Amino acid sequence: MRPRPRTALLALGAVTVLGLTGCSAIADADPGTGSLGGAPAAPVFDPGPALAKLDTLAVKGRAPKTGYTREQFGPSWSDDNGVEGGHNGCDTRNDILRRDLVDLTYKTSTRDCVVATGTLHDAYTGTTIAFVRGQDTSTAVQIDHVVALSDAWQKGAQQLSPEQRRDLANDPRNLQAVDGPTNAQKSDSDAASWLPPNKAYRCTYVARQIDVKALYRLWVTQAEKDAMSQVLHSC
Repeated sequence: MRPRPRTALLALGAVTVLGLTGCSAIADADPGTGSLGGAPAAPVFDPGPALAKLDTLAVKGRAPKTGYTREQFGPSWSDDNGVEGGHNGCDTRNDILRRDLVDLTYKTSTRDCVVATGTLHDAYTGTTIAFVRGQDTSTAVQIDHVVALSDAWQKGAQQLSPEQRRDLANDPRNLQAVDGPTNAQKSDSDAASWLPPNKAYRCTYVARQIDVKALYRLWVTQAEKDAMSQVLHSC
């Protein structure tokens, strides 16, 4: 199938915006367009809906990590999924790069699917990062699972079907193009042990985690819930 035109990708970004609990429509899902000078503009944020949804999540202990592998969530960045952007002819990584980066150029003969270069205004750090596709340069921008897959596995994803886990791994609502080293620092942490360095983005970040956990029926630990509540009460 021919990849979606740029207008379709903008619509994909809008889906992410509308899916965020408590954010107004001006909280752009493309952090690259948020402001001048590299740092995303602080969104207008009402923490009430996120706090209410947080109270609907089950609170349990972390299950053992036994049996977890990345393959439990399907092939990495597979276009064969049932969420927004699936079956559009482009892999999920490039879908998110096209959504979150600006000033894009594309690899030739990919029908504007494979991003060659672009600029990321990183929501996690508030910095601007130049992306250049290449063996030694692509990792400067990575795609973060807002709810890490290992964390999801230990908090309910073991009970999901293989198709549901595949969708979780490719769902744009759970994906964000970010600074590579910061993503590596986060690893599989939950909100109790890691939050974005850019404090202006923490409310949106936590709200996105809550939305994803509610959507895929995942639970939180008590420490995680306490950390999320603390962030949202500071918004």
